[in-house]
Order: sequence, then C-alpha cells, then structure tokens
Amino acid sequence: MAGAVLVYVGTYTETILFGTGMSLQGKGEGIYVLRLDPETGALDAVATATGIANPSFLAFDATQRFLYAVNELKSYQGRPSGSVSAFAVDPITGTLALLNRQPTHGTDPCHVVVDSPCKHVFVANFMSGSICVLPVNQDGSLGPACDFVQHVGAGIDPVRQTGPHAHSITLDAANRFVFVPDLGLDKVLIYRFDAARGMLEPSAVPWLKLRPGSGPRHLAAHPNGPFAYLANELSNTATALAHDAMFGVLRELQTVSTLPAEFHGNNGCADIHVHPSGRFIYVSNRGHDSIASFGVDPATGHLTPLRHTATLGRTPRSFCIDPSGKLLIVANQDSDLLVTFRIDPATGALQPTGHGATVPTPVCVRIHAAATEQQKGGAIWRR
Repeated sequence: MAGAVLVYVGTYTETILFGTGMSLQGKGEGIYVLRLDPETGALDAVATATGIANPSFLAFDATQRFLYAVNELKSYQGRPSGSVSAFAVDPITGTLALLNRQPTHGTDPCHVVVDSPCKHVFVANFMSGSICVLPVNQDGSLGPACDFVQHVGAGIDPVRQTGPHAHSITLDAANRFVFVPDLGLDKVLIYRFDAARGMLEPSAVPWLKLRPGSGPRHLAAHPNGPFAYLANELSNTATALAHDAMFGVLRELQTVSTLPAEFHGNNGCADIHVHPSGRFIYVSNRGHDSIASFGVDPATGHLTPLRHTATLGRTPRSFCIDPSGKLLIVANQDSDLLVTFRIDPATGALQPTGHGATVPTPVCVRIHAAATEQQKGGAIWRR
C-alpha cells in the first residue's frame, strides 16, 4: 500500500435531534482512523479515538499536526452549548491524543475550520444560529472563545427556518473575510476578521441574500478562478457565485437543481466540493442518495449538469476528494458505510472501486496528507 494516506471519520455517538424534528440514534464510538490505498481505493481500519461525544465534523490545521472536532450537543457543563475538542495527531501512527475541550456557546455545533496561520478555530452552531472564534495555543490546544456572534432572523419555511441556523464557515486565503451560510436566514453572512484580536465585524457588504426557502448549507471554493459554489439544502440547488477577493463580496451567477427532473421524493442536499482541477463540482443528495456532478466553465464559472451517481448507501452526509483528484470517498450516514469511487479525469464521472468500510453513523470524512492540492495551489478559501 505504497503512498497510503489516512482518512478520519467523525460520527454520531449519541442520539441527535435534527432541525427537521427527526432524531437519529448515533452508533459510533468516536473518531475512526482508516488507511486509504490511493491506487485501489481500499480502506483498512487503523484506530478509533473513543470517549468523544458526537464528534460530527472535523478539520485539520494547515500543518496537519492537529485535528479539531465539534461535539454536536445541546448541553455542555450544564449550559445550552456544544463544545469543540482539540487533538494532537501522531505523525507515525495517525492516532489522536486529546488536548482539551472548550464550549462553543451555542447549541449543536456542526462545522469547524482553522485559519491558515493556525491561530484561530471557527465554529458554526447550527441549532442556536451563532458562530464563535477560539484562539489556538502553541501546543494546539484551544483557549476560551475570543469572539461570539449571534445571528438573528428567520426564513419562510415554517419548520426549518423559524430562526437562524449557521451551517458552515469558510475563510478567504488572506484570513480577511469569513463567510457563513445560514440555512435559517437564506443568507451567506460576510464578516471582516481582525486576526490580531481574533474578532469579527460585519463586512461593508454584510451578506448575500439567496432566494427565499433556499437554505444555504456549505460553500466550496474554485481552486483557479474567482468563483465559489454553494449547496442549498432546502431548495436542492447549487449556486455558482462570483467572488471579489478585494472587498469580500459575493454575487450570484447561476442556480441549478442537484436532482434529476424525474425525481419527486424527499431530499436534502448536503456536501459540496470542487475537483482539484477546477473542472467539476460534486454535490451529495440525501434522499435521492446520489452524487450530482457538474462541469465548470472556466471563463464564466457557470455549471453544466452532467450526471447522478448512486452512492451505494443511504443518506450521503459527507464526502471528500483525495489530494490527487483520483478518488472520492462518500460517508453514507444511515447505512454505516464508506464507499470509494474512482474519478475519470476527462469526464469527471464516478465509478465504484468495489472498496469501502463499515463505520457506524458516519458524518464527516477528511483526508490527512502531507499537503493537499488546495494548499499547494492556493485556493481562494479554506473550509
């Protein structure tokens, strides 16, 4: 297994009540570590970091010496809050050692990202609709939150948009702007970040407003051009955006469906990623249980629908693309199953490798490698 890389999978370990009103019994034991053969797509179990409550979403720092995991909870230390845990990554074995844990001051934290200097961690609290910033100590541990912002407002959906629901956080490469898709507000909120103080303030153009009922969820940057792509959970659409790096402004270019025209069942799109080549984007559909593929026009950023590929499991919550752009790994949450697909470099088509791994209630899948293509190529944003 020459050139093997490690894959880390966040899971639900306890019962989780979603914004839909539905609940799921978590079956995971913590954060799972697997070894990926980048030639064949085979996955082999390495270790499991146990004793961690609902480590649903994961993020490495730029050095990949540390891993941060949200603990998706509604209560922590007797207060309405989730938490975020910091781990040191053993460079030889890939095993995790807990450094510390801090409250996020909002409920059900669902997304975490680290700035490129590895000095701050940003967390989105989904259920309470807020974000917080935590300083990173020299040893990788986290200090108490240095800033907190509570979103306010509602959308048109009487079940899913009765209040704000911050769903993810993305930073630009210069760490000057922070972008937060809020499912409850139908907005991507835009903040200026003062790295010296670890503080956020609304940007001069403080948000991008989406169509009512869109439910923006995750944002992915184009590696080569001034574009980004947004997955909208409630409307099951992907939005192509133009990005002005100087002023942190987003502008809608195009919105397309992530579903085939003949599908009329329940669905909520989830994760979105741009291929390292910048030629394709992929969006996961939970319900249709597929990955929607789109071609990208390098001049305009516009999307052309290409195909839908079954994920061979139920509820593809998360997926990732390996640094070479050859493989895609899908986490099928409700089938307890990771599946690997080979990516055709010419067409972007996905073909099952025949390999996978059993992981209970997988939520987030992340690849640990010496340097990702995004880090080498200087992608616009970190997410």
